[in-house]
Amino acid sequence: MTKALIVYGTRYGATADTSEVIADVLRKEGLEVRVVNVKEEKVQNISEYGLIVVGSGIRMGSWTKEPEEFLRKFQQELAKKKMALFVCCGSTHPVTEEEEKTRAIEDARRNYLAEKAAKHNLNPVALGLFGGIYNFNKMSWIFRKTLSVVRSKLEEAGFKEKEDGVYDIRDLNTIRRWAKKVAKMVGSQP
Repeated sequence: MTKALIVYGTRYGATADTSEVIADVLRKEGLEVRVVNVKEEKVQNISEYGLIVVGSGIRMGSWTKEPEEFLRKFQQELAKKKMALFVCCGSTHPVTEEEEKTRAIEDARRNYLAEKAAKHNLNPVALGLFGGIYNFNKMSWIFRKTLSVVRSKLEEAGFKEKEDGVYDIRDLNTIRRWAKKVAKMVGSQP
């Protein structure tokens, strides 16, 4: 049985929950999975894992620092492993014109995934770009004020508050399909 390691960093919980959704799918596809929040637990060794999935939340155009440190620490080993990258970010939300949204998604995929893989000389089997969670309750007042226009656009686009001040813009079915694809790709590769 292939062992998989999912490591992630999160700010508002979207990446943590997304990691668990991915883990659930991988387990159903026959992999043994360990999920690690690298802010709370340091990974010392990845040699036993046949698949490594690294995820991060994005804020102000940047990955969280712990998954970035993980990529740097294990760069040489990851280059020889089956691995995938994913991010949860607001660049996927449909609150702009269609052409603008398409460009934002392409930019996010390039900036947060393709360039990250290239920076660390990695060749992932898959790159996942998923929506995130806007938690206005955990934001600083200046960040909350800056994103107040986003909040009204989310509501206009039909997103309902999951709880007061929290908007979840992820599509869990898209995440599940991606995880299933990753499992199949890993299973078919030598």
